[in-house]
Amino acid sequence: MSMNTRPRLSLLTLALAALAAQPAPSLAQAPSQPAAGTHKAKKPGAAVKAQTPVTLNFVNADIEAVTRAIGVMMDKQFVIDPRVKGTITLYSEQPLSVHEAYLNYLAGLRGLGFTVVESGGLLKVLPEADAKLQSSAVILDNGAPRGDQILTQVYRLNYEQANNLVPVLRPLISPNNTVQANPGNNTLVVTDYADNLQRIAKIIAAMDTPASTDLEIIPLKHSVASDMAALVARLADGGGAAAAPNQPALSSGGSASVVADPRSNSLIVRAPNAAKLAAVRSIVAKLDVPGSDSTGNIRVVYLKNADATKLATVLRAAFGAGGSTSGGSGSTPGGSGLGSFGNSTAPSSPVNNPGQGMNSGTSGSGLSAAATQPVSSSPSPSTGGFVQADPSTNALIITAPEPLYRQIRNVIDQLDGRRAQVYVETLIVKVDASKTGAFGVQWQNLFGNKGDNTLPGLGTNFGTGAGNIIQGSAALYGGSASLASAVKDAPAGLNFGLLKKIGDKYTLGAIANFLETEAGANVLSTPNLVALDNEEAKIVVGRNVPFVTGSFTNTGSSSGTVNPFQTYDRKDVGITLRIRSQIGEGGTVRMTVYQENSSIDPTTKADTSGPATEKSAIETTVSVDDGEIIVLGGLLKDEFADSEGRVPGLGSIPLIGNLFKNTGRSRIKTNLMVFLRPVIMRDQKSADDLTLDRYEYIRGLQQSGQPQPKFALPDTGAPMLPGAEDKKPGRPMSGSKN
Repeated sequence: MSMNTRPRLSLLTLALAALAAQPAPSLAQAPSQPAAGTHKAKKPGAAVKAQTPVTLNFVNADIEAVTRAIGVMMDKQFVIDPRVKGTITLYSEQPLSVHEAYLNYLAGLRGLGFTVVESGGLLKVLPEADAKLQSSAVILDNGAPRGDQILTQVYRLNYEQANNLVPVLRPLISPNNTVQANPGNNTLVVTDYADNLQRIAKIIAAMDTPASTDLEIIPLKHSVASDMAALVARLADGGGAAAAPNQPALSSGGSASVVADPRSNSLIVRAPNAAKLAAVRSIVAKLDVPGSDSTGNIRVVYLKNADATKLATVLRAAFGAGGSTSGGSGSTPGGSGLGSFGNSTAPSSPVNNPGQGMNSGTSGSGLSAAATQPVSSSPSPSTGGFVQADPSTNALIITAPEPLYRQIRNVIDQLDGRRAQVYVETLIVKVDASKTGAFGVQWQNLFGNKGDNTLPGLGTNFGTGAGNIIQGSAALYGGSASLASAVKDAPAGLNFGLLKKIGDKYTLGAIANFLETEAGANVLSTPNLVALDNEEAKIVVGRNVPFVTGSFTNTGSSSGTVNPFQTYDRKDVGITLRIRSQIGEGGTVRMTVYQENSSIDPTTKADTSGPATEKSAIETTVSVDDGEIIVLGGLLKDEFADSEGRVPGLGSIPLIGNLFKNTGRSRIKTNLMVFLRPVIMRDQKSADDLTLDRYEYIRGLQQSGQPQPKFALPDTGAPMLPGAEDKKPGRPMSGSKN
């Protein structure tokens, strides 16, 4: 070091030591030569030039004092969090630049669990756990600086999935810092120390590499591609599964993806490297050999999704040159019939009769009678084949030459796919509103003197039962029993009457009735059901009500005993929904719908002929997009009735005429609409999401209906469905959880 540099270094060291003075003072290492009289000393707090070397020598110095000294040296403003307490030791054997001294300061803070973040032009000293929330420094490329300052860096991935790297990087990041994946744009957001971000960037660059695109098409000569694909995938990957035909392959890790192409009878292989591809080629070459003569042309194909009996019928019709299939379905419980197709050199051979089949018609035979007969009774070679369904294993037994079998297998692979399902939600809304009013005056009067044999009478009467003034008077005159009956059947509303005493009995001289009623009903029914594509589904919610259809009485000639009986026919009364959905192109759903809403008329329950039912039904075919709502139809009914009974002439007199009339008015509105909403579920995830939504909805209703604690009553709780996290495979669905 030159003579000119040493005095400046001594003065700077003394200034830093003065700022960081403690009860146990920090020592600044001064040069051996005196500095007095050489340079003008800087005042404490003056900024130090970046190229000026400094020597650090802080021993057990207070963090706040050392931070102030570093701030003076850098000409930066530091803000210290109140939770930052303690002492720090910093020293250097050789002179350092200002930047190197700052890096030593950051390293010392990191060892104590503190760090520095830059925010709004200020440098904040705070605990490491809070740094990720206050740091404003974000790096969008791989140019992260070195040091112990906490930064946030965004890594954009080109090939690897961001979610796959999170579990790999998390153990490499400080416990108080974070790594998050954004699947939307396939990026990683990492908050950590700057020097560690550089290491993370190298790891990500090494892993974010394109997967091998080694792709090869291997034609098969003797085997069927659909059968070979699954076997080759398991052998090549040690148990891996092959991709289904007509579906995209999903390569993962070092696994080889094998897809069958039934059209060309080839295997499409994607391998992660050349060695894996060579291994697949070797396996295919060893397996693609002519079949053994011991197996002949008989093969068994196990179906994954389709129904064996129905598919056998379709295959017979497809390969039978348009032959009839009336005898080949064998859909009785005893098993499926045997069908054949193709041409034979012998006219009497079964293979020359397209669609031939028999069924036993018994439930215990297992297979039809034809299934126990020889496959071919022709002594000459047959060019046709047989298809037999085994319902117990849902498999097809195919007897056909190799070229024909490949065609059949191609059709099977396309028909034996997973069928989509349709969840149908129906809304049945019924809103009724009625308003009625009635007003009437009735009166009766007798004229003459007491003892007269003949007395004239005059009066008006309207209505029936106790609503008639004459019958009401008779009830009053008849005593307590009749009076009780009259009161029970009195007309509803406000009744105002005048009683007249005849002898020791009272009768009604006049009665006025005032009545106004309003009624309304709002009914919402939501029957829901799930069905396979192009399969019919039905749901009935209601009661099975008996209806009398006849009666019989048998009178014996000798004993005279009578044995009467009645016959009943039970019918469903309630909500019935029957739907067949067919999924079309572009997510459209064609639906054949029958919806019925029926109920018993309460006014006819006591009828001797049996109750009457009110019924509304819709039967239609509609087309609607996936997830959209369509209205099937409905009824908007508005009824108005106005009635008036009066005495001719007298009832027309203004004001006074109201004493000689009885009026009524009513209006009834009925609104009935049926809405439908189909949702297509093409995979298991869609079905799981919908099931979980309905499951949690019902569980929420159960939870809200739990009984409240009451004094002196045990807290038993109502049954509840288990939580969704408890619905694991192998666990029973039943059971309650309180």
